[in-house]
Amino acid sequence: MTVPQSALVGAVPGAVTLDDKYALARGHVFMSGIQALVRLPMLQQQRDALQGKSTAGMVSGYRGSPLGGYDLALWKAKQHLDAHQIVFQPGVNEELAATALWGTQMLGYAPPGTQKFDGVFGLWYGKGPGVDRCSDVFKHANLAGTTPWGGVIAVAGDDHAAKSSSAPHQSDHVFKACGLPVFFPSSVQEILDLGIHAFAMSRYAGLWAGMKTIQEVVESGAGVEVDPQRVQIWLPDFPMPAGGLHIRWPDTPLAQEDRLMNHKWYAALAYVRANRLNHDVWSGPDDRYGIIASGKAYSDTRQALADLGLDQAACRALGIRLHKVAVVWPLEAQTVREFATGLQEILVVEEKRQVIEYQLKEELYNWRPDVRPDVLGKFDESGTDHSGGEWSLPDPSGQTLLRATADLTPALIARAIGRRLQRRGLLAPGSAVAQRVQSQLDLLDARAQSLQTLYAGGAAPERPPWYCSGCPHNRSTVVPEGSRAIAGIGCHYMVTWMDRHTEGFTQMGGEGVPWVGQQPFSRETHLFANLGDGTYFHSGLLAIRQTIAAGVNITYKILYNDAVAMTGGQPVGERPEGCSVLQIVHSLRAEGVRRIVIVTDEPLKYVNAEQQLPGGITLRLPAEVPVEHRDELDRLQREFREVVGTTAIIYDQTCATEKRRRRKRGLLVEPARRVHINAAVCEGCGDCGEKSNCLSVEPLETELGRKRQINQSSCNLDYSCLDGFCPSFVTVEGGRLRRAALKGLPDPAELGDLPEPELPATAHPYGILIAGVGGTGVITLGQLIGEAAFLDGRGVVTQDAAGLAQKGGATWSHVQIADRQPDILTTRVSLAEADLLLGCDPIVAAQAESVSRLRTGRSRVALNSHVAPTAAFVHQGGWKSPGAQCQAILGQTVGEPALSVLDAEALARQLVGDAIYANPLLLGYAWQRGWVPLRRESLQRAIELNATAVAQNLAAFEWGRLAAHDGARVQALLAPAAQVIRFQPRPGLDGLVRDRVERLTAYQDAAYARRYQDAVRRVQQAEVDRVPGKTALAEAVARHLHDLMAYKDEYEVARLYTDGSFEREVAERFEGEYRLRFHLAPPFWAKRNPHGELRKNAYGPWMLGLMRGLARLKWLRGTAFDPFGRSDERRTERALPSEYLALIDELLATLSPDNHALALQLAHLPGQIKGFGHVKARHLAAARERWSQLLAQWRAQASVGDRA
Repeated sequence: MTVPQSALVGAVPGAVTLDDKYALARGHVFMSGIQALVRLPMLQQQRDALQGKSTAGMVSGYRGSPLGGYDLALWKAKQHLDAHQIVFQPGVNEELAATALWGTQMLGYAPPGTQKFDGVFGLWYGKGPGVDRCSDVFKHANLAGTTPWGGVIAVAGDDHAAKSSSAPHQSDHVFKACGLPVFFPSSVQEILDLGIHAFAMSRYAGLWAGMKTIQEVVESGAGVEVDPQRVQIWLPDFPMPAGGLHIRWPDTPLAQEDRLMNHKWYAALAYVRANRLNHDVWSGPDDRYGIIASGKAYSDTRQALADLGLDQAACRALGIRLHKVAVVWPLEAQTVREFATGLQEILVVEEKRQVIEYQLKEELYNWRPDVRPDVLGKFDESGTDHSGGEWSLPDPSGQTLLRATADLTPALIARAIGRRLQRRGLLAPGSAVAQRVQSQLDLLDARAQSLQTLYAGGAAPERPPWYCSGCPHNRSTVVPEGSRAIAGIGCHYMVTWMDRHTEGFTQMGGEGVPWVGQQPFSRETHLFANLGDGTYFHSGLLAIRQTIAAGVNITYKILYNDAVAMTGGQPVGERPEGCSVLQIVHSLRAEGVRRIVIVTDEPLKYVNAEQQLPGGITLRLPAEVPVEHRDELDRLQREFREVVGTTAIIYDQTCATEKRRRRKRGLLVEPARRVHINAAVCEGCGDCGEKSNCLSVEPLETELGRKRQINQSSCNLDYSCLDGFCPSFVTVEGGRLRRAALKGLPDPAELGDLPEPELPATAHPYGILIAGVGGTGVITLGQLIGEAAFLDGRGVVTQDAAGLAQKGGATWSHVQIADRQPDILTTRVSLAEADLLLGCDPIVAAQAESVSRLRTGRSRVALNSHVAPTAAFVHQGGWKSPGAQCQAILGQTVGEPALSVLDAEALARQLVGDAIYANPLLLGYAWQRGWVPLRRESLQRAIELNATAVAQNLAAFEWGRLAAHDGARVQALLAPAAQVIRFQPRPGLDGLVRDRVERLTAYQDAAYARRYQDAVRRVQQAEVDRVPGKTALAEAVARHLHDLMAYKDEYEVARLYTDGSFEREVAERFEGEYRLRFHLAPPFWAKRNPHGELRKNAYGPWMLGLMRGLARLKWLRGTAFDPFGRSDERRTERALPSEYLALIDELLATLSPDNHALALQLAHLPGQIKGFGHVKARHLAAARERWSQLLAQWRAQASVGDRA
């Protein structure tokens, strides 16, 4: 009997703890699929204890999405695992982990008296590719068998749609090839229930059991029943061979094969049959149509039927039978025959390549034609020809019914079911059920058409995954000009879409080896190969060994970031001491690597470095292995590519995200050093972004154009942006960021009680979709809402998308809430079924993945209007925020009244002190609008249970409520200068000229400014005369002539640092005892890099005094006494205003309405000339090339006009 949820938790949310999922002996708990896999071995040990057996368990495997966080969850639950005699030993790689678990079953023939327990059961885990590489172990171990009180489950994490993988994968076929029965749970509850059955079958039949999990299930969360006695096991009456089915020694290969093929599989089938693991969900004697499905596809099928208006009663009336398969291979024959009896057609619904469909056809092959049903799945029938299958057709793709690629959705399944029911005549024309089905099919078609129309002008803006701010790979994956690299598996794989001459990739552990097959046939002489530290320890050393054996010329860049960052920051090396750089160095030397160097951001840590290993071994850095600063990487790569043989550059810098984690946990001191950009000095050239590849370098819009600023909230303190050749960078050392915005603001709880909104009903599932940027708390917000729903006594299912998308890419979290858990049929919000979209990021919210789930009249959108720059901005300085476009897409989709927009990021920063609290603020806003169907107390308790910055998150939630109830009051509480929205109308020409005259006067003097003003007025008058009503050309000249005349030489940079505004700005943003360091390249002091470019150095506070004196010498500018004026750069800068005015004069001579647009293009060209030194020279060269092209076009048009 299931205890009503509300009786357990609805009235006492405070009684629930996050430990319940592991500590509660029996009852209803909220957990994820990952956590269910943690609880599963504990439940098995409890079941054994209840039967008087003393057993233990072992868990081993290797991480990988969607099981990327499993090992982290196991480590976190160590005290609970220890209490149940469960040992977690992560594998060096998947294959060795599986071998260790094979060892647990070998205890079955251990010497008498050596065993501590009656049996040891095992659980292996791995990503789909890990299943592939383990096939040899699986085959051997499965042939050998299990013990009566042991048993092994192999849990595969499949990524059907390759959302976080280099290839889609499906483990069913590999498990089948190895002879492992395959369980496929469709929910978190089934991970527990089928897991118990899988252990029982493994013990009974002497087989390893495979369990297939996919992201939509294992990364979902739900309320589940935990009880060691919940699952009732029925052992079949099966004739066992002499000696039984379990592991033994000695044993021969042929004897093992005989037991497997003639007994074990059939014992497993008997177990499936006895426990009705495959069963009819509903059936009747007059049924004519059958649907069979498993796993996620079963859940999606239930949702598809519900969307079509076909509940159980309707299906019974139409004669539709539904069969659920829990064990997809081998397919139990007797049960499936009973299901098929009397049916005219069976539709097989399964994702990826056929598993059930082919077995079903085999089972029915010898039935008489008059009773054998047609079987359809991946392909529809071809006319009236029912003979053969897709392999008999030259190209069956035109007959696709349920695709084998990517994944399936309720919408795709609904179309297939509706199509077949109509074709079979089961829907009486004009009947109510036929109308319901057709209405849903029309809705799906209309939604697809509306999306096509909505994006007719092009797809919505995208937010691709990118390296985190401060990621070491931002620098380490760069290769020198003239070289190229090959990628591998891990975060660094993302380099393949970053335009860094990195082409292709390999499977994990094969990094660099493709070059063995290329170099003998290529004129190229060298290749770089990226190899992560986790992969090196997993199997990458063997790849290096192969390239050495082949004698090819290759340089491995071993990217040592001190964490397996892709899957959550696990330690490198599955052993207590990890795997250090020193260990790697000694291993590489022993293998015969020709030359090795360590490149790091902290060279001093290698002075007298040594490491003590178990056994009393001391490792020291060999004298022939140098340690260089990361700034030398380009030079070193150029040297290494000339070395014959295999070489290695070990790039040692800790993962930026892992550093952030360690700082939060108090395990790493945060440097008292922050980067600040003097926007007045910044030219907006983007060289800082080019050098750092960092998303925390963001645009800053000013009256003088786009500049750059540092997002201090997301900055991970890597400092690579300082390498940008620009004097605007300052480091503030000591002190801390000021949170002055909080001063004088009341506690939101002191502002009085707000009215409680009327909450939505949840008699039917209420769908909430959260869309945002990976790594910003989107998944946390979904889990928080899910926990609150559980505390509220509701049925709830959440589903998160982790993995690669978490690296700054588009991420979604789905939450469905209902009065009853069984009413929630699938893990994701279906097409056009979202009731609320929490748009934490406008770009992600406006993508088709989000918009397709919205419906006018049903869906509401709470949107954070702040648009964080995408990765495109890193290398495209002209990137434009698509915020307005995104809002328009959402407004067209749900209607403007259902779209509510606020700048949650700015409000969180000003009201709570940090933009990271934007998500809970948005949640509070949506709740107060009456769009979240949960009690406020439950949401607040969920925030408390999360135990992270509780006070700030609760305050953000309350400020969001107030913003929804009385936005004007919130604005009134903020100082006018800090208001979220300030409208700054674009100044007209006169205002523009006044502003620039004032600036040029400060720059040089009034006479200099008058020259500017006279030139602009001359252009203005000429434009009025020749193109009446237009001022665009004069405005362009007003902007760009100023920029050319106010070139930032040493005097101007000094003035902009010492006019008082810079020091005021720093004081407003930082507090405490701090000192400034200026990062400059003074022309008389700075050294040059190997490319001949000046190098910046850091200078202390004394530099500010020097600049004060220099600023007063601006009168020297351009004179014979100007010490800086003789350089080519300054000569060019002085000449440019005259060149530009000469160009403008030429344009004015023949200006007309017909060529006005071309004149504007030419007039705006100086906007491309940005930066300092060699950066400015590069931009000037590009601008001159464009200048020549456009001027030639202008002169050609003028020549034609003259002849006319």
